[in-house]
Amino acid sequence: MKPLDLARQAAQGDRRALAQLLSWVEDDCPEGRAALSALVEPAQPACVIGITGSPGCGKSTLVDALIAHLRQQDLSVAVLAVDPSSPFSGGAILGDRIRMSRHFLDPGVFIRSLASRGSLGGLAPGVPAALRLFGAVGFPWVLIETVGVGQSEIDVAEIADLCALVLSPATGDGIQAFKAGILEVADVVVINKADLDGALELEREVKATLALSSEPPPVLRTVALSGEGVDQLYAVLSQLWTTLRDTGGLQQRRRRRTRYEVAAALRQLASQALAGAEAVFEAVEDGRLSAQAAAERLLAQRHQQG
Repeated sequence: MKPLDLARQAAQGDRRALAQLLSWVEDDCPEGRAALSALVEPAQPACVIGITGSPGCGKSTLVDALIAHLRQQDLSVAVLAVDPSSPFSGGAILGDRIRMSRHFLDPGVFIRSLASRGSLGGLAPGVPAALRLFGAVGFPWVLIETVGVGQSEIDVAEIADLCALVLSPATGDGIQAFKAGILEVADVVVINKADLDGALELEREVKATLALSSEPPPVLRTVALSGEGVDQLYAVLSQLWTTLRDTGGLQQRRRRRTRYEVAAALRQLASQALAGAEAVFEAVEDGRLSAQAAAERLLAQRHQQG
Protein backbone atom coordinates (compact mmCIF):
# COMPACT_ATOMS: atom_id res chain seq x y z
CA MET A 1 0.00 0.00 0.00
CA LYS A 2 1.20 3.52 -0.79
CA PRO A 3 2.44 5.73 2.08
CA LEU A 4 -0.22 8.38 1.43
CA ASP A 5 -3.01 5.80 1.66
CA LEU A 6 -1.59 4.40 4.89
CA ALA A 7 -1.26 7.92 6.30
CA ARG A 8 -4.92 8.62 5.58
CA GLN A 9 -6.00 5.32 7.14
CA ALA A 10 -3.89 5.95 10.25
CA ALA A 11 -5.41 9.42 10.63
CA GLN A 12 -8.86 7.78 10.52
CA GLY A 13 -8.00 5.46 13.41
CA ASP A 14 -6.69 2.36 11.60
CA ARG A 15 -4.22 0.87 14.11
CA ARG A 16 -2.73 -1.60 11.61
CA ALA A 17 -1.88 1.29 9.31
CA LEU A 18 -0.35 3.19 12.22
CA ALA A 19 1.76 0.16 13.19
CA GLN A 20 3.10 -0.13 9.63
CA LEU A 21 3.89 3.59 9.52
CA LEU A 22 5.77 3.33 12.80
CA SER A 23 7.86 0.48 11.41
CA TRP A 24 8.78 2.63 8.41
CA VAL A 25 9.52 5.62 10.64
CA GLU A 26 11.68 3.57 13.01
CA ASP A 27 13.69 2.24 10.06
CA ASP A 28 13.94 5.75 8.58
CA CYS A 29 12.92 4.48 5.15
CA PRO A 30 11.60 6.63 2.26
CA GLU A 31 8.03 5.37 2.76
CA GLY A 32 8.03 6.64 6.34
CA ARG A 33 9.32 10.06 5.34
CA ALA A 34 6.68 10.34 2.61
CA ALA A 35 3.91 9.41 5.05
CA LEU A 36 5.08 11.93 7.65
CA SER A 37 5.16 14.71 5.09
CA ALA A 38 1.57 13.86 4.08
CA LEU A 39 0.21 14.14 7.63
CA VAL A 40 -0.75 17.50 9.12
CA GLU A 41 -0.30 18.38 12.80
CA PRO A 42 -3.72 19.04 14.39
CA ALA A 43 -4.66 22.44 15.82
CA GLN A 44 -4.43 21.00 19.36
CA PRO A 45 -0.97 19.45 19.88
CA ALA A 46 -0.50 16.19 21.74
CA CYS A 47 0.72 16.38 25.32
CA VAL A 48 3.96 14.37 25.39
CA ILE A 49 4.96 13.11 28.85
CA GLY A 50 8.35 11.52 29.43
CA ILE A 51 8.44 8.96 32.26
CA THR A 52 12.02 8.44 33.38
CA GLY A 53 13.85 6.83 36.28
CA SER A 54 16.23 4.03 37.08
CA PRO A 55 15.36 0.34 36.69
CA GLY A 56 13.06 -1.10 39.33
CA CYS A 57 11.36 2.14 40.33
CA GLY A 58 8.02 1.05 38.85
CA LYS A 59 7.86 3.14 35.67
CA SER A 60 5.95 0.53 33.68
CA THR A 61 3.40 -0.02 36.43
CA LEU A 62 2.93 3.74 36.77
CA VAL A 63 2.45 4.13 33.02
CA ASP A 64 -0.11 1.32 33.12
CA ALA A 65 -1.99 3.12 35.89
CA LEU A 66 -1.83 6.44 34.00
CA ILE A 67 -3.26 4.77 30.89
CA ALA A 68 -6.18 3.47 32.94
CA HIS A 69 -6.83 6.92 34.41
CA LEU A 70 -6.69 8.63 31.02
CA ARG A 71 -9.15 6.13 29.59
CA GLN A 72 -11.49 6.85 32.50
CA GLN A 73 -11.45 10.46 31.26
CA ASP A 74 -12.29 9.15 27.76
CA LEU A 75 -8.88 10.30 26.47
CA SER A 76 -7.02 8.22 23.92
CA VAL A 77 -3.33 7.65 24.57
CA ALA A 78 -0.28 6.38 22.69
CA VAL A 79 2.64 4.84 24.54
CA LEU A 80 6.23 4.44 23.41
CA ALA A 81 7.99 1.96 25.68
CA VAL A 82 11.71 2.07 24.94
CA ASP A 83 13.08 -1.37 25.80
CA PRO A 84 16.67 -2.63 25.89
CA SER A 85 17.76 -4.12 22.59
CA SER A 86 17.90 -7.89 22.33
CA PRO A 87 21.55 -9.03 22.08
CA PHE A 88 20.47 -11.55 19.43
CA SER A 89 17.94 -9.81 17.16
CA GLY A 90 18.62 -6.16 17.99
CA GLY A 91 14.89 -5.68 18.56
CA ALA A 92 12.97 -4.62 21.67
CA ILE A 93 12.67 -7.20 24.44
CA LEU A 94 9.02 -6.14 25.02
CA GLY A 95 9.13 -6.43 28.82
CA ASP A 96 7.11 -3.25 29.34
CA ARG A 97 4.35 -4.32 26.94
CA ILE A 98 3.76 -7.39 29.11
CA ARG A 99 3.02 -5.16 32.11
CA MET A 100 0.50 -3.13 30.07
CA SER A 101 -1.24 -6.13 28.52
CA ARG A 102 -4.67 -5.30 29.98
CA HIS A 103 -4.93 -2.38 27.54
CA PHE A 104 -4.12 -4.28 24.35
CA LEU A 105 -7.73 -4.68 23.22
CA ASP A 106 -8.70 -1.09 24.01
CA PRO A 107 -9.12 0.83 20.71
CA GLY A 108 -8.29 4.06 22.54
CA VAL A 109 -4.81 2.84 23.49
CA PHE A 110 -1.84 2.22 21.21
CA ILE A 111 1.32 0.74 22.73
CA ARG A 112 4.55 0.32 20.84
CA SER A 113 7.92 -0.93 22.06
CA LEU A 114 11.02 0.48 20.41
CA ALA A 115 14.50 -0.96 20.79
CA SER A 116 16.99 1.43 22.36
CA ARG A 117 19.64 0.12 19.92
CA GLY A 118 22.42 1.08 22.30
CA SER A 119 21.32 4.67 22.81
CA LEU A 120 23.04 6.00 25.95
CA GLY A 121 20.33 8.56 26.59
CA GLY A 122 17.65 5.96 27.19
CA LEU A 123 15.73 6.74 23.98
CA ALA A 124 15.41 4.95 20.67
CA PRO A 125 16.55 6.82 17.54
CA GLY A 126 13.05 6.71 16.02
CA VAL A 127 11.28 8.38 18.96
CA PRO A 128 11.16 11.99 17.63
CA ALA A 129 9.59 10.98 14.31
CA ALA A 130 7.17 8.63 16.11
CA LEU A 131 6.02 11.53 18.28
CA ARG A 132 5.25 13.61 15.19
CA LEU A 133 3.31 10.67 13.79
CA PHE A 134 1.24 10.21 16.97
CA GLY A 135 0.42 13.91 17.07
CA ALA A 136 -0.57 13.96 13.42
CA VAL A 137 -3.03 11.06 13.77
CA GLY A 138 -4.76 12.79 16.68
CA PHE A 139 -3.64 11.29 20.00
CA PRO A 140 -4.14 13.96 22.72
CA TRP A 141 -1.74 12.22 25.14
CA VAL A 142 1.54 10.43 24.41
CA LEU A 143 3.59 8.71 27.11
CA ILE A 144 7.26 7.85 26.62
CA GLU A 145 8.77 5.35 29.03
CA THR A 146 12.54 5.31 28.79
CA VAL A 147 14.70 2.24 29.06
CA GLY A 148 15.91 3.08 32.57
CA VAL A 149 19.66 3.51 32.40
CA GLY A 150 20.26 5.76 35.38
CA GLN A 151 22.70 8.61 34.97
CA SER A 152 22.52 8.78 31.17
CA GLU A 153 18.75 8.99 31.15
CA ILE A 154 18.18 12.71 30.50
CA ASP A 155 17.59 12.73 26.75
CA VAL A 156 13.87 12.43 27.42
CA ALA A 157 13.88 16.04 28.66
CA GLU A 158 14.93 17.14 25.17
CA ILE A 159 12.01 15.28 23.59
CA ALA A 160 9.05 15.44 25.94
CA ASP A 161 6.87 18.45 26.72
CA LEU A 162 6.88 17.46 30.39
CA CYS A 163 9.18 15.08 32.24
CA ALA A 164 8.14 12.99 35.25
CA LEU A 165 11.03 11.54 37.24
CA VAL A 166 10.05 8.37 39.10
CA LEU A 167 11.97 7.45 42.26
CA SER A 168 11.54 4.55 44.64
CA PRO A 169 12.77 3.99 48.20
CA ALA A 170 13.57 0.39 47.32
CA THR A 171 16.35 1.10 44.83
CA GLY A 172 18.52 3.85 46.32
CA ASP A 173 17.14 6.30 43.77
CA GLY A 174 17.70 9.34 45.95
CA ILE A 175 21.47 9.03 45.83
CA GLN A 176 21.46 8.26 42.10
CA ALA A 177 19.22 11.22 41.29
CA PHE A 178 21.36 13.63 43.29
CA LYS A 179 24.58 12.35 41.69
CA ALA A 180 23.29 12.35 38.14
CA GLY A 181 21.55 15.71 38.21
CA ILE A 182 18.41 14.12 36.79
CA LEU A 183 16.35 16.16 39.24
CA GLU A 184 17.22 19.25 37.21
CA VAL A 185 15.20 18.08 34.19
CA ALA A 186 12.10 16.97 36.07
CA ASP A 187 8.82 18.90 35.83
CA VAL A 188 7.35 16.63 38.50
CA VAL A 189 8.97 14.10 40.84
CA VAL A 190 7.05 10.95 41.72
CA ILE A 191 7.94 8.93 44.81
CA ASN A 192 6.53 5.59 43.71
CA LYS A 193 6.06 2.55 45.96
CA ALA A 194 5.20 5.06 48.68
CA ASP A 195 3.85 2.27 50.86
CA LEU A 196 7.38 0.94 51.42
CA ASP A 197 9.70 1.83 54.27
CA GLY A 198 11.91 4.78 53.46
CA ALA A 199 9.41 6.60 51.22
CA LEU A 200 8.93 9.54 53.58
CA GLU A 201 12.68 9.85 54.13
CA LEU A 202 13.27 9.84 50.37
CA GLU A 203 10.60 12.50 49.92
CA ARG A 204 12.25 14.72 52.56
CA GLU A 205 15.66 14.29 50.89
CA VAL A 206 14.27 15.16 47.46
CA LYS A 207 12.41 18.22 48.73
CA ALA A 208 15.48 19.42 50.62
CA THR A 209 17.56 19.18 47.45
CA LEU A 210 14.89 20.84 45.29
CA ALA A 211 14.55 23.70 47.78
CA LEU A 212 17.80 25.08 46.33
CA SER A 213 16.06 25.55 42.97
CA SER A 214 14.32 28.82 42.11
CA GLU A 215 11.24 26.93 40.87
CA PRO A 216 11.20 23.46 42.46
CA PRO A 217 8.90 20.93 40.77
CA PRO A 218 6.06 19.34 42.71
CA VAL A 219 6.83 16.11 44.55
CA LEU A 220 4.06 13.50 44.67
CA ARG A 221 3.64 10.08 46.21
CA THR A 222 2.07 7.13 44.37
CA VAL A 223 1.52 3.42 44.78
CA ALA A 224 1.16 2.55 41.11
CA LEU A 225 0.27 -1.07 41.77
CA SER A 226 -2.97 -0.04 43.53
CA GLY A 227 -3.46 3.23 41.63
CA GLU A 228 -3.08 5.35 44.75
CA GLY A 229 -2.03 8.93 43.93
CA VAL A 230 -2.36 8.50 40.15
CA ASP A 231 -5.36 10.85 40.02
CA GLN A 232 -3.29 13.57 41.68
CA LEU A 233 -0.42 12.95 39.25
CA TYR A 234 -2.82 13.31 36.33
CA ALA A 235 -4.20 16.55 37.77
CA VAL A 236 -0.71 18.01 38.21
CA LEU A 237 0.39 16.99 34.71
CA SER A 238 -2.80 18.46 33.21
CA GLN A 239 -2.22 21.77 35.00
CA LEU A 240 1.44 21.93 33.98
CA TRP A 241 0.43 21.16 30.38
CA THR A 242 -2.21 23.88 30.32
CA THR A 243 0.25 26.43 31.71
CA LEU A 244 2.95 25.38 29.25
CA ARG A 245 0.60 25.61 26.28
CA ASP A 246 -1.00 28.92 27.28
CA THR A 247 2.17 30.81 28.20
CA GLY A 248 4.27 30.10 25.10
CA GLY A 249 6.55 27.63 26.84
CA LEU A 250 5.39 24.81 24.58
CA GLN A 251 6.82 26.50 21.51
CA GLN A 252 10.23 26.71 23.19
CA ARG A 253 10.17 23.04 24.14
CA ARG A 254 9.09 21.96 20.67
CA ARG A 255 11.98 23.98 19.24
CA ARG A 256 14.32 22.12 21.60
CA ARG A 257 12.87 18.84 20.35
CA THR A 258 13.54 19.89 16.74
CA ARG A 259 17.17 20.65 17.56
CA TYR A 260 17.50 17.28 19.25
CA GLU A 261 15.97 15.50 16.25
CA VAL A 262 18.34 17.20 13.80
CA ALA A 263 21.35 16.49 16.02
CA ALA A 264 20.30 12.83 16.30
CA ALA A 265 20.03 12.62 12.51
CA LEU A 266 23.52 14.07 12.18
CA ARG A 267 24.89 11.50 14.65
CA GLN A 268 23.25 8.72 12.67
CA LEU A 269 24.77 9.98 9.43
CA ALA A 270 28.18 10.20 11.09
CA SER A 271 27.82 6.65 12.39
CA GLN A 272 26.92 5.41 8.91
CA ALA A 273 29.89 7.28 7.44
CA LEU A 274 32.24 5.44 9.82
CA ALA A 275 31.19 2.05 8.49
CA GLY A 276 33.95 0.58 6.35
CA ALA A 277 36.28 3.53 6.96
CA GLU A 278 39.36 1.53 7.96
CA ALA A 279 41.50 3.05 5.21
CA VAL A 280 40.74 6.54 6.49
CA PHE A 281 41.53 5.49 10.07
CA GLU A 282 44.87 4.12 8.93
CA ALA A 283 45.63 7.38 7.15
CA VAL A 284 45.05 9.28 10.39
CA GLU A 285 47.20 6.82 12.35
CA ASP A 286 50.04 7.20 9.82
CA GLY A 287 49.82 10.97 9.94
CA ARG A 288 48.75 11.31 6.30
CA LEU A 289 45.42 12.86 7.33
CA SER A 290 44.32 14.94 10.27
CA ALA A 291 41.23 13.85 12.18
CA GLN A 292 39.41 16.94 10.91
CA ALA A 293 40.29 16.18 7.29
CA ALA A 294 39.27 12.55 7.75
CA ALA A 295 35.88 13.58 9.15
CA GLU A 296 35.29 15.97 6.25
CA ARG A 297 36.23 13.28 3.73
CA LEU A 298 33.89 10.72 5.28
CA LEU A 299 30.99 13.16 5.37
CA ALA A 300 31.66 14.14 1.76
CA GLN A 301 31.66 10.48 0.72
CA ARG A 302 28.42 9.92 2.62
CA HIS A 303 26.84 12.92 0.88
CA GLN A 304 27.85 11.57 -2.55
CA GLN A 305 26.39 8.16 -1.70
CA GLY A 306 23.14 9.73 -0.47
